[in-house]
Amino acid sequence: MFTTNFFISCAIVAVISYLLGSFNFGIIVSHFYAKDDVRKHGSGGAGMTNMLRTYGKLPAVLTAIGDFSKAVIAIVISKFVFANAELVTSSAGYIAGLFVLLGHVFPLYFGFKGGKGVMTSLAMILVVNPVVFLIIAVIFIPIVFITKIVSIASVLGAIAFPVFTFIVNSVMGKPVLFETSCAVITGLLILFLHRENIKRLLNGTENKFGQNKK
Repeated sequence: MFTTNFFISCAIVAVISYLLGSFNFGIIVSHFYAKDDVRKHGSGGAGMTNMLRTYGKLPAVLTAIGDFSKAVIAIVISKFVFANAELVTSSAGYIAGLFVLLGHVFPLYFGFKGGKGVMTSLAMILVVNPVVFLIIAVIFIPIVFITKIVSIASVLGAIAFPVFTFIVNSVMGKPVLFETSCAVITGLLILFLHRENIKRLLNGTENKFGQNKK
């Protein structure tokens, strides 16, 4: 698996995915919708939740669609790159997903300050491992509606992603070590980006869904 072609393909996928990820739709939509920068408001992030709090539903939906789609496109491109190198592996999607997430969080075009990557990481999980996505969705989406706190599901999902990736891949005979490692890195990055949310959750002061940021 770890041939010269594999590493070259990884490098190509990483660069393309990072550049795609750097198109941060929260920043783009806020610029065209309100001649503003969403990062100046609320949590300072450029994701769907801060867009919803700051500008409302339509900009938030447009942001979610954009951030979701770029991950899907990056993963599709990764499969093409690996197939062109005569490599067939499910790991291509994990590499693309991880680097498109890094681009979203640290966008090259917007001063390396982006969003928290929840929507982008969800798209990654859905495409690379639908079984894991289904498990996470069934367990954690109800938590959002019960608590009305998005960050709870984000934090718990980040912890669950590598755990379920290991279990599902082991059962289904997919690459375990490499793909679980990518899932661990993704989960740790999401947790790091939500460190302030975690503090507020522990203090009982986290904002609820639809509540304006004070």
